[in-house]
Amino acid sequence: MTGRGPHEVDPVTSTPFHISQTDRVATAGSCFAQHVSRTLVQEGFRYLVTEEKPATAAAADENFGVFPARFGNVYTPRQLLQLFDRAYGLFAPVDIAWRKADGRFLDPFRPRIQKDGYASLSDLREDRAAHLAAVRRMFEESDVFVFTLGLTEGWLSAVDGAVFPLAPGVVGAIGDPTAYSFHNFSVPSMIDDLSQVIDKARVLNKDLKFILTVSPIPLIATYEDRHVLVATTYSKSALRVVADTVCNGRVNVSYFPSYEMITGPQARSQFFADDLREVTAEGVNQVMSVFRAHYFAKKGGQAALDAGRPAVPPEANEREIAENARLRELIATVCDEIAIEPASDPSGPPSG
Repeated sequence: MTGRGPHEVDPVTSTPFHISQTDRVATAGSCFAQHVSRTLVQEGFRYLVTEEKPATAAAADENFGVFPARFGNVYTPRQLLQLFDRAYGLFAPVDIAWRKADGRFLDPFRPRIQKDGYASLSDLREDRAAHLAAVRRMFEESDVFVFTLGLTEGWLSAVDGAVFPLAPGVVGAIGDPTAYSFHNFSVPSMIDDLSQVIDKARVLNKDLKFILTVSPIPLIATYEDRHVLVATTYSKSALRVVADTVCNGRVNVSYFPSYEMITGPQARSQFFADDLREVTAEGVNQVMSVFRAHYFAKKGGQAALDAGRPAVPPEANEREIAENARLRELIATVCDEIAIEPASDPSGPPSG
């Protein structure tokens, strides 16, 4: 490490598997996960998109293709676990909708995927049913699942423990504020939640491989009575332990050190923008170049990697090609937590 610059350290020593060009790759997690999907598309790999814009006018053309299904940011292992359970009818939260000031409805579990909300509860339910069907397809059809752990802090329903990506009231009006509570997840609970996701997904898709990363983006704020710097240190340390523990206990679950590449001493803070939070394009490029070098199968060795795998029929690629073209056009990374900043903030969402 001594004497090396930000671009001279590659912390990956080995990977348990590679991603071939026939593998269907899904991503979920915090804002940083979106850089993986863009790199996959740019390199000609198969980024799986299972939720397309429906014909109904109930769903605006927003956030399709950002993730495989239109679930927005998934910040915690508990949120990912509940997404799986909701998709398969294993959990039916009490919270059905949040009401905006203008009377329209928001989905509490994807409050920013459609900024104007839904005109009616029936519209919301129709779109949610299509969305959860797309989530099921994602878990069942993907070959590699990349999950970026972003936060330990969250907001829960005091009634049934449902976890939300944003504090109730940030984007929608709420009735009884005592119906929700702040929660900072512990390491053991997050290990259990993430382990359940992997085990449940593999019941349906036994060969599914996982890549875990930890987002290097510091917390934008904390609800706890301590400085956000201290809260960030706990959050990232806990998530790093969770990722390591889960990887060490399961086959074909790999950890990719994007966090270390951005925050390590060799980076000399050069990969953070002036706000000390946003990761610069240079930092993203460095991380993704290492990811590409270690996880992307070389085209020359494709036949060996794909031995025994049926060829992908041309018609199966048509939808993916169309959706991936849309993904290339996305400029700003979608970050739900930015909603807690004042609406007048001209800086816009961070790209990390």
